[in-house]
Amino acid sequence: MGKRVLIVGGGTAGWLTAGYLAKRLGADLPGGVAITLVESRDIGVLGVGEGTFPTIRRTLETIGIDEAELVRRCGATFKQGAKFVHWRHAPGQGATDHYSHPFQVADASDGLDLLPYWLLGHGGPENWDEVSNPQKKAADRQRAPKLPTNPDYVGPLNYAFHFDAIALAGLLREQAVKNGVRHLTDTVKEVLLAADGAIAGVRTEQNGVLDADLYVDCTGFRAELIGKAMGVPFKSCRDVLFCNRAIAAQLPYARPDAPIASYTISTAQDSGWIWDIGLDRRRGIGHVYSSDHSDDEAAERVLRGYLGAAGADADVRHFKFEAGYRETNWVKNCVAVGLSSGFFEPLEATGIAFAEVSAGMIANLFPWGGDYETSARQFNTNLLRRYERALDFIKLHYCISERTDTAFWRDNVADASVPDSLLEMLDRWRFRPPNELDIDGQIDIFTEASWQYVLYGMGWKTDLSAKAGALRYHEDARRAFAEVRRQADYAIANLPSNRDLVTFAQTRRFGTRAAA
Repeated sequence: MGKRVLIVGGGTAGWLTAGYLAKRLGADLPGGVAITLVESRDIGVLGVGEGTFPTIRRTLETIGIDEAELVRRCGATFKQGAKFVHWRHAPGQGATDHYSHPFQVADASDGLDLLPYWLLGHGGPENWDEVSNPQKKAADRQRAPKLPTNPDYVGPLNYAFHFDAIALAGLLREQAVKNGVRHLTDTVKEVLLAADGAIAGVRTEQNGVLDADLYVDCTGFRAELIGKAMGVPFKSCRDVLFCNRAIAAQLPYARPDAPIASYTISTAQDSGWIWDIGLDRRRGIGHVYSSDHSDDEAAERVLRGYLGAAGADADVRHFKFEAGYRETNWVKNCVAVGLSSGFFEPLEATGIAFAEVSAGMIANLFPWGGDYETSARQFNTNLLRRYERALDFIKLHYCISERTDTAFWRDNVADASVPDSLLEMLDRWRFRPPNELDIDGQIDIFTEASWQYVLYGMGWKTDLSAKAGALRYHEDARRAFAEVRRQADYAIANLPSNRDLVTFAQTRRFGTRAAA
């Protein structure tokens, strides 16, 4: 008998994992792994509008999702990074009120590292995100990252997507079934444990006991298998990340042809921040906040104030979450993926990225020979380090802020709330910028470029005065900065708007020419 995988729980994480594993493990082949996903009809998916990493393009391509169909079916738009407003200064307290974390990496054509020259003032008065690559200026003008004639998931600028989470889960479900996944709609009533603590099966209402060789827990915050049944503890990070509540709303555009923002907009508030995600027909907007620094009514007033007159009667949904993760996510024959594994907060869209990471590792470490413990050890070590590093990166956005206007921001900059590992990195970066020595490409989901964009967008000072005499390519750097400005002008002039590219995808596939 071949290997069998049972995924419990659907949603984005469940169906992404199912569709991906089906392709990687040969679910449609006679000798491949048989994959079943069972989900309850009673448990809904959070449809608040979500963002992703550029890695989602390769994941969706592997699963077999057509890019134009993604746009049509899921209200998807093109995301080129994140824009952060009022994170460095409170409103009215600083000239610089925003910066961006673009997906494009700074890369001079001759390989020259431009960052030291910018730190010494040779890049002009603009921030690092603007002088290092053309993406911020293009995104500021609502440009798309690709042309209609570019093939699926390919474009001159690096990008990811915004989409409706409910619609994406449905599209992933359809494709997963095409990829060979068996789909059962049923309610799991009991998780059965063997004498050694492994899962022996799950008892369902309609299909009786379902058993498998490997069980994947995609039951969200409930963590029915890894948490409730197996008792694997959850590590809270509330001492580092204070936000634990969210209020979400949907707001239609004022007109059908309204511009679509080409990045997630994150606007800092007194006790948290507001996300603003542009989909094709509406914006998904939500307020993430700390219940220790605000109450629900006050937080809702902040959200409605951001929505303006059009949001006075908007329906809102309240959510609770706990920032944290499980230090062990693969135990015996059960592995947690998605919210059952961990979640920090919506900032920087790590949720789906971790589901991608986990699915990829399951495929690469799949215990074909039955050695679950060896696979589990490597999976757990790798994922734990990823969580620890991502926690540092999310905290970076808060802890170097110059805001002191509320208790929320004062508490965030206090050393007591900053992990020692992050304090160590900040100490390094007083006299040198983040580089490849600080990043493990096999672990970190954020590159050194991401750390640089946030660090210097928040106004961090790296003193390179002692090194200035050893830098000899000043003229080359000035020419390179001028070339970035030229590339930005070219991108603005030649790339379609985000709205126009989305409109194109409603009727055509990418890689074809627009109708005359």
